[in-house]
Amino acid sequence: MKVSDFNYELPKELIAQHPYDKRDEARLMVLDKKSKQIEHKVFKDIIDYLNPGDCLVINNTKVIPARLYGNKDTGAHVEVLLLKRIDGDIWEAMVRPGSKLKAGAKISFGNGILKATILDILDDGNRKIQFEYNGIFNEILDKVGLMPLPPYITEASREDNKKYQTVYAKYDGSAAAPTAGLHFTEELLDKIREKGIEIANVTLHVGIGTFRPVKVETVEEHKMHSEHFYIKKEDAEKINNAKRDGHKIIACGTTSCRVLESVSDEKGFVREIEDDTSIFIYPGYNFKCIDSLITNFHLPESTLIMLVSSLAGKDFIMEAYEEAVKQKYKFFSFGDAMLIQ
Repeated sequence: MKVSDFNYELPKELIAQHPYDKRDEARLMVLDKKSKQIEHKVFKDIIDYLNPGDCLVINNTKVIPARLYGNKDTGAHVEVLLLKRIDGDIWEAMVRPGSKLKAGAKISFGNGILKATILDILDDGNRKIQFEYNGIFNEILDKVGLMPLPPYITEASREDNKKYQTVYAKYDGSAAAPTAGLHFTEELLDKIREKGIEIANVTLHVGIGTFRPVKVETVEEHKMHSEHFYIKKEDAEKINNAKRDGHKIIACGTTSCRVLESVSDEKGFVREIEDDTSIFIYPGYNFKCIDSLITNFHLPESTLIMLVSSLAGKDFIMEAYEEAVKQKYKFFSFGDAMLIQ
């Protein structure tokens, strides 16, 4: 299967540069994967497609201000993007310019309130970095770090940065937001609960690999980045109870989907677990746990468009994306949403 099979033409003006003023008033394209019908709705209409007893699974990770600008001891300017915590104050990070940051290099951020030493260069060119500071790391990060908006968002304001976080974000650790969840408001979530729909949490800390292009020609050659996740016992029980009673499991976002499909058994049941996943879902994959997926519109030739193609069918997804362009939907992180049911 060729990566180029997942390409499509996207006018630049359809890449959303700002979030909606009201999160749940984004547009919603609803795909019926059996009848191949397409409906055009508003996101808050999502409640009409959820039934009592169903289980909506959300990713409650929280984006950290992971982009840091600092100086080497030589005075050279450097940029560091935190990817994931390895252990304690040791992190894996992307750095620029890479040629200036060898093992042993020292960096200062925020006039010295945060300092770092490059410990090692990893196989993929990322760095292992150890931080030094006085106080609480996350509080210092809030002072010196910036929200790591995706590279295709070039016009964001400070207010937009604040909205690059779900209303239910809880556990620090992501370098990118689980963007399907950006459409939910507290009020909409309350209405969903009142209707008798269970809401279960998973936590997957999203790495910057979510933005990396696929660089091989055939899909099967691609190797996914690894991301850390966990599911708590009470959330696993909510998912399993809904599954056992014949109700639908609706994953909010490809991250929630990847967690559930990573841990479910052949009957679709999950368990309490903390682990890493590098699962790669592309057409031909047999879904075990999820029945429906809430997602955004993804980059051409990305692993995410391959994932949604595996659920709805590649031809149907490409038809839907063509329709979205024609109807001038907004694409990517701050853009509109899709429900595959």
